Amino acid sequence: MPEWFLWFTRFENSKIVALLLFFVAFCGILIYVYTGKARGQRLESYKYMPFDDEDSDAGRDGEVEEDERRKS
Repeated sequence: MPEWFLWFTRFENSKIVALLLFFVAFCGILIYVYTGKARGQRLESYKYMPFDDEDSDAGRDGEVEEDERRKS
């Protein structure tokens, strides 16, 4: 078995590899979320969702349709 592969099998080294993998995944998620203007606008529209009433849903649907027309 190659010596570099045995390096991963030691417990103290596997913690470093796991930390690097999770850090890269976290950075990838951040880049995905904060890039793209359309995605950013959509996420911003969700900011006040917990405070919305049932009555305000009709206004939000109209805004979505208007945004889709602008994109076309």
